[in-house]
Amino acid sequence: MNTLELWHDMLEQRDPNRLDEVLAEDCVFHSPIVHTPQEGREITKFYLTGAFHVFNDSFHYVKEVVTPQHAVLEFSCDMDGITVNGVDIMTFDEQGKICEFKVMVRPLKAVNLLHGRMKAMLESLSAG
Repeated sequence: MNTLELWHDMLEQRDPNRLDEVLAEDCVFHSPIVHTPQEGREITKFYLTGAFHVFNDSFHYVKEVVTPQHAVLEFSCDMDGITVNGVDIMTFDEQGKICEFKVMVRPLKAVNLLHGRMKAMLESLSAG
């Protein structure tokens, strides 16, 4: 099973505990909220685990553009009556693991909603 197949399986199972299987140790995460790149597998896992908990069952990918080095996956999710639309942009290293993960979200109402929910979730994960 390749990295993208594993990613889809993890989302289907809602299991962020398997992130080590898909993330390179030197992975860099680009948040739609935080303006600086977050460097390293542990911080990337932290943000992605938060997202696994924040997004609900309506989260689904609507388009995928995939090459051996990159994947751009457009997603949609309904949260409190707001349609969250965005893309996950993944870059794969020579071993096929994700070495860069960038998230972009629209519209502004969705960005603001996600900001509040992710902030609360990350604080909860930090305390736990």
